[in-house]
Amino acid sequence: MNAEIKSHKDLIVWQKSLDLVECVYRLTEQFPQREIYALSSQMRRAAVSISSNIAEGRSRGTRKDFAHFLHMAFGSASELETQLLIASRLKYGKSHDVDESSLLLLEVSKMLRAMIYKLEARS
Repeated sequence: MNAEIKSHKDLIVWQKSLDLVECVYRLTEQFPQREIYALSSQMRRAAVSISSNIAEGRSRGTRKDFAHFLHMAFGSASELETQLLIASRLKYGKSHDVDESSLLLLEVSKMLRAMIYKLEARS
Protein backbone atom coordinates (compact mmCIF):
# COMPACT_ATOMS: atom_id res chain seq x y z
CA MET A 1 0.00 0.00 0.00
CA ASN A 2 1.03 3.56 -0.57
CA ALA A 3 3.18 5.03 2.23
CA GLU A 4 1.34 8.34 1.93
CA ILE A 5 -1.95 6.72 2.91
CA LYS A 6 -2.23 6.83 6.68
CA SER A 7 -5.92 6.00 7.03
CA HIS A 8 -9.05 5.29 5.07
CA LYS A 9 -9.69 9.04 4.97
CA ASP A 10 -6.76 9.41 2.57
CA LEU A 11 -8.29 7.01 0.04
CA ILE A 12 -9.99 8.72 -2.89
CA VAL A 13 -12.43 5.81 -3.18
CA TRP A 14 -13.55 6.40 0.41
CA GLN A 15 -13.93 10.14 -0.20
CA LYS A 16 -15.99 9.51 -3.33
CA SER A 17 -18.08 6.94 -1.50
CA LEU A 18 -19.03 9.67 1.00
CA ASP A 19 -20.05 11.88 -1.93
CA LEU A 20 -22.19 8.96 -3.08
CA VAL A 21 -23.86 8.73 0.34
CA GLU A 22 -24.79 12.42 0.10
CA CYS A 23 -26.20 11.94 -3.43
CA VAL A 24 -28.26 8.94 -2.36
CA TYR A 25 -29.64 10.77 0.67
CA ARG A 26 -30.61 13.76 -1.49
CA LEU A 27 -32.22 11.45 -4.03
CA THR A 28 -34.19 9.40 -1.52
CA GLU A 29 -35.56 12.54 0.13
CA GLN A 30 -37.59 12.91 -3.08
CA PHE A 31 -39.17 9.46 -2.80
CA PRO A 32 -42.82 9.00 -1.79
CA GLN A 33 -43.34 8.93 1.98
CA ARG A 34 -44.52 5.31 1.78
CA GLU A 35 -40.98 4.30 0.73
CA ILE A 36 -39.24 5.70 3.82
CA TYR A 37 -38.91 2.25 5.43
CA ALA A 38 -38.61 0.35 2.17
CA LEU A 39 -36.53 1.24 -0.90
CA SER A 40 -35.32 4.55 0.53
CA SER A 41 -33.98 2.91 3.67
CA GLN A 42 -32.33 0.06 1.75
CA MET A 43 -30.58 2.46 -0.62
CA ARG A 44 -29.26 4.56 2.24
CA ARG A 45 -27.95 1.50 4.08
CA ALA A 46 -26.25 0.15 0.94
CA ALA A 47 -24.56 3.50 0.25
CA VAL A 48 -23.37 3.83 3.86
CA SER A 49 -22.16 0.22 3.77
CA ILE A 50 -19.78 0.97 0.90
CA SER A 51 -17.84 3.66 2.76
CA SER A 52 -18.06 1.78 6.07
CA ASN A 53 -16.57 -1.40 4.61
CA ILE A 54 -13.74 0.54 2.96
CA ALA A 55 -12.93 2.15 6.33
CA GLU A 56 -13.14 -1.08 8.29
CA GLY A 57 -11.09 -3.04 5.79
CA ARG A 58 -8.35 -0.40 5.67
CA SER A 59 -8.08 -0.45 9.46
CA ARG A 60 -7.65 -4.23 9.65
CA GLY A 61 -3.98 -4.12 8.74
CA THR A 62 -3.61 -7.00 6.28
CA ARG A 63 -4.05 -7.08 2.53
CA LYS A 64 -6.25 -10.16 2.78
CA ASP A 65 -8.62 -8.48 5.25
CA PHE A 66 -8.64 -5.26 3.25
CA ALA A 67 -9.48 -7.15 0.05
CA HIS A 68 -12.25 -9.04 1.88
CA PHE A 69 -13.89 -5.80 3.03
CA LEU A 70 -13.47 -4.25 -0.40
CA HIS A 71 -15.37 -7.24 -1.79
CA MET A 72 -18.13 -6.52 0.71
CA ALA A 73 -18.14 -2.85 -0.33
CA PHE A 74 -18.37 -3.96 -3.97
CA GLY A 75 -21.31 -6.20 -3.08
CA SER A 76 -23.08 -3.23 -1.48
CA ALA A 77 -22.32 -1.22 -4.62
CA SER A 78 -24.00 -3.91 -6.73
CA GLU A 79 -26.99 -3.85 -4.39
CA LEU A 80 -27.22 -0.06 -4.72
CA GLU A 81 -26.95 -0.32 -8.51
CA THR A 82 -30.00 -2.57 -8.56
CA GLN A 83 -31.90 -0.26 -6.24
CA LEU A 84 -31.10 2.78 -8.39
CA LEU A 85 -32.48 0.92 -11.42
CA ILE A 86 -35.65 0.13 -9.47
CA ALA A 87 -36.00 3.78 -8.42
CA SER A 88 -35.53 4.84 -12.03
CA ARG A 89 -38.15 2.37 -13.32
CA LEU A 90 -40.62 3.51 -10.67
CA LYS A 91 -39.86 7.14 -11.57
CA TYR A 92 -38.85 7.95 -7.98
CA GLY A 93 -36.78 11.13 -7.75
CA LYS A 94 -35.58 13.41 -10.49
CA SER A 95 -33.90 11.54 -13.34
CA HIS A 96 -30.92 13.91 -13.10
CA ASP A 97 -30.37 12.90 -9.47
CA VAL A 98 -30.68 9.19 -10.28
CA ASP A 99 -28.16 9.64 -13.10
CA GLU A 100 -25.76 11.57 -10.84
CA SER A 101 -25.88 8.83 -8.21
CA SER A 102 -25.46 6.13 -10.87
CA LEU A 103 -22.41 7.79 -12.40
CA LEU A 104 -20.75 8.28 -9.03
CA LEU A 105 -21.55 4.68 -8.12
CA LEU A 106 -19.97 3.50 -11.37
CA GLU A 107 -16.81 5.45 -10.58
CA VAL A 108 -16.62 4.06 -7.03
CA SER A 109 -17.27 0.51 -8.30
CA LYS A 110 -14.46 0.75 -10.84
CA MET A 111 -12.08 2.00 -8.17
CA LEU A 112 -13.07 -0.82 -5.83
CA ARG A 113 -12.59 -3.42 -8.56
CA ALA A 114 -9.12 -2.03 -9.37
CA MET A 115 -8.10 -2.00 -5.71
CA ILE A 116 -9.30 -5.56 -5.20
CA TYR A 117 -7.37 -6.70 -8.27
CA LYS A 118 -4.15 -5.03 -7.08
CA LEU A 119 -4.45 -6.37 -3.55
CA GLU A 120 -5.17 -9.91 -4.71
CA ALA A 121 -2.48 -9.87 -7.39
CA ARG A 122 0.15 -9.13 -4.75
CA SER A 123 -0.94 -11.91 -2.41
